[in-house]
Amino acid sequence: MTVPNVIRDRIRSAICGALRGWLGFSLQTTRWQLELSPETRDLLLRERGDGRQVGFLVAFWHEELALSPPLWWWTEPRNPSMRLHVLVSRNRDGQLMADVVAPWRFLAIHGSSDSKGKNKGGAAALRRIRTLLREGHVVAVMPDGPKGPRRQVQQGVLALAERAGVPVIPLGVMCRSFCVGSWDRMALPLPFGRGRIVCGAPVRIMRGEHEEARKTLTAALNAASLAAAKPVAGHVEYLRPMPASAVTEGVVMAPKMRGRAQNAGRSQLWAALATLMAPGLTVMLRVRLRRGKEIRERLRERMGLAPVSRPSGPLVWLHAASVGETVSVVPLIRACLEGQPSLKVLVTTGTVTAARTLDRELSLEMTAGHVLHQFVPLDVPRWIKRFLAQWQPACLVLTESEFWPNMIAACGAAGIPVAVVNGRISPRALAGWRRAPSVAKRVMGGLAWVAARSQEDAARFRALGASQVFCDGDLKMAAAPLTSDPALLSRTREVLAGRPVWVAASTHTGEEEAVFAAAALLRARIPDLLTIVAPRHPDRGGDVARLAVKAGLANNSVPRRSGGAWPASDDSVWIIDTLGELGMLFRLTRVVFMGNSLFPKPGASKGGGHNPFEPARSGCAIATGPQTGNFEEAFTALGDAVTVVHTAAELAAWAGTMLADPALARAIGEAGCAVATRDTALPGRLAGLIQAMVYND
Repeated sequence: MTVPNVIRDRIRSAICGALRGWLGFSLQTTRWQLELSPETRDLLLRERGDGRQVGFLVAFWHEELALSPPLWWWTEPRNPSMRLHVLVSRNRDGQLMADVVAPWRFLAIHGSSDSKGKNKGGAAALRRIRTLLREGHVVAVMPDGPKGPRRQVQQGVLALAERAGVPVIPLGVMCRSFCVGSWDRMALPLPFGRGRIVCGAPVRIMRGEHEEARKTLTAALNAASLAAAKPVAGHVEYLRPMPASAVTEGVVMAPKMRGRAQNAGRSQLWAALATLMAPGLTVMLRVRLRRGKEIRERLRERMGLAPVSRPSGPLVWLHAASVGETVSVVPLIRACLEGQPSLKVLVTTGTVTAARTLDRELSLEMTAGHVLHQFVPLDVPRWIKRFLAQWQPACLVLTESEFWPNMIAACGAAGIPVAVVNGRISPRALAGWRRAPSVAKRVMGGLAWVAARSQEDAARFRALGASQVFCDGDLKMAAAPLTSDPALLSRTREVLAGRPVWVAASTHTGEEEAVFAAAALLRARIPDLLTIVAPRHPDRGGDVARLAVKAGLANNSVPRRSGGAWPASDDSVWIIDTLGELGMLFRLTRVVFMGNSLFPKPGASKGGGHNPFEPARSGCAIATGPQTGNFEEAFTALGDAVTVVHTAAELAAWAGTMLADPALARAIGEAGCAVATRDTALPGRLAGLIQAMVYND
């Protein structure tokens, strides 16, 4: 290589690095808001290899090329199996752009339409794209590139979509940026701004209808760009590319179940840290005891000491951390016990409320000795060993996202298979596990099998090193409606005497102000309306009552269920600060707002939502705020049965519409109920796999 070529390559490398650095810094410091049509969301999050192999095209105007990466940064943590390819021209500019984005795993396909006898790689690129689409890949195209005219769809994109038989997703993206003086008015991002990404409904190109398709796709692209240019308000998030080591290919087909555990291997550092922390954990338990989060007589259970003897016969250890997980596994426990009179199930939980939920939901099984409960020991090696020596379980079944390294390693060393049901890994949790890749590999490698609740979660498990992964459905869609005391329900209806009622369920600190602001707006239209607020943590009942007084919804005091108070005819708010009564509330009204989702003040909370299937199974129409990341799949599955509100005014408008039109609320609720109860066979299928581990079938 000559010296000039070496210098040229170094200059080119420096330019690529500078452009990549500027783009990355600007796009990653921008706070983004995403708006995706339901069908587009399904396409983006559909895992490759799930039997629906066909891929799709994503189209955006050439001017938005530099702004497009955040869409893939949002998608990849939710669907690590996705592979994005970008069609760029074979000229110098196209090669430069490909080199700039290559570290972000945007795989370039070089080629553009052949013209004037020149081979620009168009035919070869077309063949390559059609092959990729058949394999389920995603290809991004700029239908007005590479030379324009600006914002005019070219024939090549239409022909490609028609011949491949794939849909085209129209993308619009805009953020704080400046335009360069190129033919396309290319937008280059500026840092520390806000941006919006809008994906419209997929456009399908029918054979022989190119002119109509051109108009449709042009209109869809312009509409997406126009929507993306609107001012950004509401929930926003920072988006960043994933590290290269985090992305792996995965196979979706359910593996052959194995009964023996793989030895997870022990993280010596984690085990040592947990051992050193044991005295501090003991102090923490006593602090929790003073706060009412532990039971004095059962505190030693958290150190692996059992107050009762192990029953005879095979025993399944099932761990459900909190209330939501406990409710979801109740049908699974019953299915495991069915036809197995000698089998026992030991359920461990991490919270007192979950223990009380288990007592209420499985009281008959616990009285008969078929189901036992103990608080889960903390992840200290000697405490876990003590627990295993006492109970000697045939297998351990974890629920959702409870993965403790020492617990799984101890089970592996003892030959106890560990499985996961309703497996869930959020994008935030995925990022956390990747900060300790060796620990993640040991933990996930120690799982006999994982039944993920969604294809997105299955892909994340594989990305962290789990091998026996399949998706069989969400247990929360197979649970029965929450129970309700018939006498209490009858008495409540008698007290309310037909008043209009709406419920704000499982609310958290920082969002009751919005609920009460909506209640004030509603009372102006419906004077006898009763707003019922059930805080997620009942010990906050007094604080919530004071907020109601501050909002002007009460003069001095607010009736609270914990004090045995019933609402009088002139009370506008009733606080349900007790446990286990959501089932009753969901039968009082069809108008329900689910909390931990609406935090209008910046920085108040990241939210995460709560399980919307619980009110849906009772036929309720549901509203939620935009912060529902912990239950994204559930809210997406419910579709139009859920309304997303961003402000107190929007919440009041929704509730007012539902209260004024009971027939509409009933229709919406019934549609949600059909979704939330559609997989009643799932507990039986999972119970069969668990029984196979117990009996080594």
